[in-house]
Amino acid sequence: MGKPFQTFLDASKIYTCNQCRAHLAACDDIISRAFQGRSGKAYLFGHVENTEIGEKEQRRLLTGMHLVADVSCIVCQTVIGWKYLFAYEDEQKYKEGKFIVERARVTKENGW
Repeated sequence: MGKPFQTFLDASKIYTCNQCRAHLAACDDIISRAFQGRSGKAYLFGHVENTEIGEKEQRRLLTGMHLVADVSCIVCQTVIGWKYLFAYEDEQKYKEGKFIVERARVTKENGW
């Protein structure tokens, strides 16, 4: 297996994997900063790069039952959060197809 193909984001404010510094998301793609991850505060993103999606699983989260899949960095395989695949409650449907990225798993490129 060779090196994974990486996308390099062209944005002024970029979040990177804190283990390998792969580009993950542009600050402009944050939908909300008011989320909770496994290890503390988290962001809700509409789009992330350089990730792979794990197996589907049902999880009971703070806002109810959801079908989710872990999201990992393609370079170092660190789990950085999860993707919402399905929300069982109507008021949670806006999360479907979006990504939770844990603050503890990312770094601001160039410390902006």
